[in-house]
Parts: sequence; C-alpha cells; structure tokens
Amino acid sequence: MKHRSGRLELICGSMFSGKTEELIRRLRRASIAQQQVQVFKHSLDQRYDEIKLASHSGADLAALPVTSAAEILANLRPETTVVGIDEVQFFDYEIVALVQELADRSLRVVMAGLDLDFRGEPFGPIPYLLSVAEYVDKYHAICMVCGEDACRTQRLVNGQPAYYDDPVILVGARESYEPRCREHHLVPHREPQAALADRA
Repeated sequence: MKHRSGRLELICGSMFSGKTEELIRRLRRASIAQQQVQVFKHSLDQRYDEIKLASHSGADLAALPVTSAAEILANLRPETTVVGIDEVQFFDYEIVALVQELADRSLRVVMAGLDLDFRGEPFGPIPYLLSVAEYVDKYHAICMVCGEDACRTQRLVNGQPAYYDDPVILVGARESYEPRCREHHLVPHREPQAALADRA
C-alpha cells in the first residue's frame, strides 16, 4: 500500500530511553497494515545481534546491517513503502539527502538515534534530521543518580566519567553508559560553553 505522500519520522533521545523499542513498534504496526517494510541498522551496532534491531528491553526485528546511505539505496526493494533506520547518528551526512529523496518518492522513513553524544553535543547528522523531519519524538530515560528525566548519556570508564577528548564513538551498553539528567551529566576537561560558541 503506497502512501499518498512521504514523510520523515525521527525518534531520538538518550540511551536507554526506548528509542529502538518505539522504532520496532512502529515498523511492526506498518507490517500489520500490509505495508512493505524494510529495516536497516548501522553495522557498528552489534551489541545484541548482528542482523536484528534489538532494544535494551529485549524486543527485536530483523534488519540489514549497512555502513552508508549508498548501501541503503543499493539494497532498497522496489516494492518497499516503509523504511526503518536504527542508530542513524552513526551515518555520515549523506543520510540526510537520502531520506529526503525517499520521502519525496512517497516513502515513509522512520529513524531512531541518539540526539547527543557522550559529551552532550549534537551527534552527527541528527541536527539536520531534526530540522527536516515532519515528526520528531524526543524520548527520555531515568537519571541513574537522582531519578529525574535523563536527557544525556553518561560514558563511564572504570566507573568514572569519560574525558571530553575521548573518541566520540564507542559502541557499548550498560557496561559503558548510563542515562543522566543535565545536572548529573559529567564531562571532565570540557571547554566552557562560551568557548564552544566562539568556535562555532
């Protein structure tokens, strides 16, 4: 069943906020509605399964691991009407052009990813996707320090906060990350916000 017009949906937020679970829920509903669904995930994410979307709560869905927007396009079936993409923050900026092209072709594209990296800064192509998506849902986890809503992802190294200049991408789960609120998110050696503004 073809959609009358395409659209982009972005599910974003911190780790452990339920992003992938919501992505799986939407894609399963599309399948129940007899829509032709195709699912992709970035190949960097092999935490739970190499060929499935897998949420921290245990929900899963078959997916094709890819490394680029070009790979998604090369593997897209002609009959597909709904495209799911998980861990969209790991893709380069070509993903922005691709998903807009798919929406222009009347496909529904549902994406999930981290909006902020462990430093609390916008992650990869996410700021652009936030701007061009018709529908954006920002999910929150629970801060492991105070129990308030968590909007950040705290990276831990031997139980201590990772330094600002550590590599941005480090795939992991509860052994390396926990959700934190703004107050309890710690990034040692981070530059003052004024300096960041001057550099932008």
